[in-house]
Amino acid sequence: MVQKLKKAKSSTKNFSRPQIKWIRKIVKVRRITKVVKGGKKLRFGALVIVGNGKGRVGVGVGKADDVVEAVKKAENNGRRNLIDVPLTKVSSIPYSVTGQYGACNVLLKPARDGSGVIAGGAVRILLEAAGVQNILAKQLGSNNLLNNARATICALESLKTL
Repeated sequence: MVQKLKKAKSSTKNFSRPQIKWIRKIVKVRRITKVVKGGKKLRFGALVIVGNGKGRVGVGVGKADDVVEAVKKAENNGRRNLIDVPLTKVSSIPYSVTGQYGACNVLLKPARDGSGVIAGGAVRILLEAAGVQNILAKQLGSNNLLNNARATICALESLKTL
């Protein structure tokens, strides 16, 4: 008995979506050692900030046995936790806001056109990935990179537009 195989129909419709260009910034890669029965087990943890430069940004954390896998996991985690940032005409935020996460406080103030991103550490990386071009920021309290990034996310989430 001969079985005829059907050919797959070629679709004439084009279902292509517009591709979003994501900005991926690796903030920190750290070694994590765990003492187990046979000795020490070495793993890696990564902190990655993902944004599109047009008002969407997220922070992701991932752990794995090698650096590449940890970064991939962190990037996927960041894409799952995206937030929208309201931007003004001069690529700034509408008003001053403070964010708090753990022992970290981050103060964000809008700046006039041409000021640039005046911030440091993870806050600067996050704001650049979000597409903010004119802003003043100050880290208050702890210098922990992850907590400062999450405090910045809390501050940007609290922004409202009319």
